[in-house]
Amino acid sequence: MRQTMKAAVLFDYGDLRVAEMPVPEIGPGEVLVKVDSCAICGSDPGVIARGWEGLTPVGNFIPGHEFAGTVAAVASDVTRLKAGDRVAGEPHKGCGRCENCLRGLYTTCLNYGKLSLGHRHMGFISNGAFAEYAACHDSTLHKLPENVSFEEGAVLTIAGTAMYGYERAGWIRPGETVVVTGPGALGLVATQLARLMGAGRVILTGTREERLSIGRQLGADVTINVRETDPVAAVMELTGGVGADMIVECSGQPGPAAQAFELVRKNGRLSMNGVYHEPVTVPLNKIVQWNLLITGPKAEGGWAMERAIPLLADGRLDLKPLITHRFSLDDIQEAFATYTGRVDGAIKVIVKPGGTS
Repeated sequence: MRQTMKAAVLFDYGDLRVAEMPVPEIGPGEVLVKVDSCAICGSDPGVIARGWEGLTPVGNFIPGHEFAGTVAAVASDVTRLKAGDRVAGEPHKGCGRCENCLRGLYTTCLNYGKLSLGHRHMGFISNGAFAEYAACHDSTLHKLPENVSFEEGAVLTIAGTAMYGYERAGWIRPGETVVVTGPGALGLVATQLARLMGAGRVILTGTREERLSIGRQLGADVTINVRETDPVAAVMELTGGVGADMIVECSGQPGPAAQAFELVRKNGRLSMNGVYHEPVTVPLNKIVQWNLLITGPKAEGGWAMERAIPLLADGRLDLKPLITHRFSLDDIQEAFATYTGRVDGAIKVIVKPGGTS
């Protein structure tokens, strides 16, 4: 086994550079993964620029949390996985001992950030996967079928988040009208899942026509370009003035998040899937008087990634249209510039530590 590896290291906030780092050592319950693909997530630029909730270290920290690869080694007490297994990883590992973890709610671990108690959040507060190798707890890894590529495996976290969002909001009843706001990677997966769960009508809203077009290919019955059409008026016209049964907010922006309350019907549900760094105006009295249910999924909880894999393996869930660009680890700066600048319609940008050939 090699002693060093190439990794993207956060030397200081805003200072991400590729450098040689020691290959991580694995402890009890851990697995060493040779990373094939690590996708850039919408939260990564913020983690690199300013850290995450004041807990991201600098100096030798490795970001990146949406990844897949091959098991290179396992600790002696790991029996579920073996060297050579193809796996996708999820970033959250709860402490395993707090009340939430014991109830299976590990993404809201009550010991968040306390590494000494066993909590991990890869790529946010503990080392991640923009590297040739990553050390992971075996409970965070999911076996990939041979017909699912590593690149698809790296995007699987998004599918898990979308599925957990639907679970938290009570799923979809057959025939319901669902509005998905924000046709990024998460919104496009949520669109597909709404169709798979039997929604009678799936409406996708956004500002970028090329993404709305992909949404139509993936199952949206109606797309609304909010730069050209008032989404509230359009949804009300489509629903006879009643509103949608469920709103799945995936933009992470305060405007669409606030507008979601104008799109929903009485007794409807709102699944707020974004990460909101700015205040959002919420009509509390309407929530009460309209009997609304509002939920927020904390990432890919509930073992949702595992449940998404069969959908991906048999072709019912298609992540390939989301993957638009690939870069080697040496070109990670260009990868981030492509992602943040949405160059050439970038949606999911994949970093390949082993190279793109």
